[in-house]
Amino acid sequence: MNGQTPRETSGGVAEELLDERPAGAELRRIPMARQASPETTRELVEADSADAGYFRLLEQGGILLNKAQLQAVRHTEGSLLALAGAGSGKTTMLIARTGYMLQVRRIPAARILLLTFSSKAAAEMRERIGRLPGMTGQEAGQLYARTFHSFFLQLLRRQGLEQEILSSTQRQHIVLKQLMRELGIQGPYQPETLLSLLSSYKSSKLTVEHMPEDTAGEREMKQILSRYEQWKEEQGQIDFDDVLLLAYRMLQENRALLRALQDRFHYVMVDEFQDTNELQYELVRMVAEPRRNLMVVGDDDQTIYSFNGASSAFILEFEQLYPGATVITLDTNYRSVPAIVGLGNELIRHNLSRREKTLQAARTQGEQNSPRYMRPLHSDEEAQGLVRHIRQEVAAGRRMYGDYAVLYRSASNSRAILEQLIQQGVPHIEYGEGLLLYEHSAVRPVLDYLRLSQHRRDFRAMEGILPTLYVNRERAMAHIYAHDAARPRKGPLTYLDTLPGLKDYQQQKIGERLALIRTLRLMQPTAAVAHIRKQFYDAYLETSNTQRLTQHKEMLKELLDELETSAKRFATIDDFLAFVEQLKERRTDEAGGKLQEQGDRVALMTIHRSKGLEFPVVLLIGASEGSLPHSSALEADRMKDSYVQEQGSAKLQAALEEERRLAYVAITRAREELIISSPALHRGKRAQVSRFVAAPFSRTEQEAERKKPMETVPIWRCVRKPCKAWTRMSAADVQAAAAGQSRPRECPLCGAPMERGSREVPV
Repeated sequence: MNGQTPRETSGGVAEELLDERPAGAELRRIPMARQASPETTRELVEADSADAGYFRLLEQGGILLNKAQLQAVRHTEGSLLALAGAGSGKTTMLIARTGYMLQVRRIPAARILLLTFSSKAAAEMRERIGRLPGMTGQEAGQLYARTFHSFFLQLLRRQGLEQEILSSTQRQHIVLKQLMRELGIQGPYQPETLLSLLSSYKSSKLTVEHMPEDTAGEREMKQILSRYEQWKEEQGQIDFDDVLLLAYRMLQENRALLRALQDRFHYVMVDEFQDTNELQYELVRMVAEPRRNLMVVGDDDQTIYSFNGASSAFILEFEQLYPGATVITLDTNYRSVPAIVGLGNELIRHNLSRREKTLQAARTQGEQNSPRYMRPLHSDEEAQGLVRHIRQEVAAGRRMYGDYAVLYRSASNSRAILEQLIQQGVPHIEYGEGLLLYEHSAVRPVLDYLRLSQHRRDFRAMEGILPTLYVNRERAMAHIYAHDAARPRKGPLTYLDTLPGLKDYQQQKIGERLALIRTLRLMQPTAAVAHIRKQFYDAYLETSNTQRLTQHKEMLKELLDELETSAKRFATIDDFLAFVEQLKERRTDEAGGKLQEQGDRVALMTIHRSKGLEFPVVLLIGASEGSLPHSSALEADRMKDSYVQEQGSAKLQAALEEERRLAYVAITRAREELIISSPALHRGKRAQVSRFVAAPFSRTEQEAERKKPMETVPIWRCVRKPCKAWTRMSAADVQAAAAGQSRPRECPLCGAPMERGSREVPV
């Protein structure tokens, strides 16, 4: 690409799709991070220091801290924010700091509370702290290193809470589906979407009662979730979100219990602080008062869970929340080679709402370690090229399957590469719902219409389309079976005409769909899918009486667009359906005894799921406009259910900044190799290379501005650091300011006051 001829890659095959720069790159340079200082505690801690003995023991155990890590370890009193860039050794620092508090400061282990987000991370912390030089088993056993949920669940249990924990996500999904059937609600609501919505309310200290009821869809979702809450109460069960909400209410009401907790834990540490939501932050704040010996570790550049209530504001505003707090930046990346670290730096610096930090690389650059880029035509070409590349590398002995991780923005992005891995027998593991595109509840009815067009006696397909006819599934199928047994027909679905109690609109729908099924019979599969969608299915999926865009609707459209893309490869509907069935069979065969550990298998996961992980090789697919950044972010200012709280242009900006953080997280998972693929077609339409991928190779704003005449203009600028927001003053603003009549303004990004200032801008 970019005018270059195909070249031999490390796989020994001419792959013209791979290049050293993304398509359309303006600059030829490869972003490279600076080399970090090699100084460690060996040079930084002098022999006569009072704590030298502790660091010498750490060094003997292979733990050598850099300057920033050392500062964080030694800081034990008061509030501390450790800004931990990607791969910067935050876990090592946390472990060394805990040991320092125990062995140097002689703080009792029972006085320390360390909170994190996953059981695996908490277990790793406890294990590594227990292995520190000089650590006794008794000290390690007294230390509280827990997840938020396990810690506060234990608190509730000690106060007499008896309800069981509904911990199985699969069980939650089954319950929600059963409740929807009981309520007679047949809208295309996904259990995971409903649970995420409920979680977002509880993380903001709200309940189902606070949900809106402005549209039919909102009323139905509120009805479902209200019934779910009622079901849990009847069954004596609570879920993980309930644990934190109940603990918060208990501590609010029982001040003696809160004081006892505060007297117990004098020092509080929180890992992955950027992932905390409002409820978790309030719980931490309450426990850490009044001593305020609170140390939080996080990276605002990795705040990617806003849809779950996580907010980078707690990091950005830490000094406002805790005046006099110390801020230390861990800016040495130990994970990735300089070209990958440099690419991440150049990508994320374009975000405005962030703390400035530029990571340095501890590793050196190898010959084959520069990121490479692909510009395939579509996702199927992308998948074929990448799977071929993986197989060649493994066959040549340069890599193992387990070295690879395929990351993507949305689950629908994985359709093509998952199919290739299955068809070519490449060992893989998918971390997600475990569903093929064709097994998704929003896609299955479309396939059932196709099946009925070819095989009119497919009773399973008949059952699958009944919800789209707004008739009761069980009653309708019993009617069809009874009449067909007495008098078999080529198309038993026609017996629905005589179903007792049908309303006029139902009879009309049945007639229309029977005619539709006959029309589909000779169509090509992609045309048939498009016809089904146009005739009724897209409208059926609209779950409310408003035309306002929502993320849920956009996700459903994305799945159906991907179904059309898949169908384009086949000449007949029978061929397409045969492929789907064969794929499902092979997937079922492979699923037996499936373990959650990767082993020697290619890992597939969304970028959200990859956070906190790292891999020798990362393949980032679907890095095109509309996919990353996602269409829901590009339309955020029109999205009714966007998780972003801002309004208008600020809402769009905030959504795009979160998407950029997602791209940053994906890139920084790679240790040695990174391939970024940007298909030219997305959802059947032309798509540009992702702006995030292109930006590091574009001429900088500063370079562009130097070529233009400049002028100084009056502006409003945000007073809160590190927010960089500013806006040009209007003529009326200038006149009002001159007359001393200017009104205070709020920052559109963070809500802080804005002050008058000036700025040089191009004329």
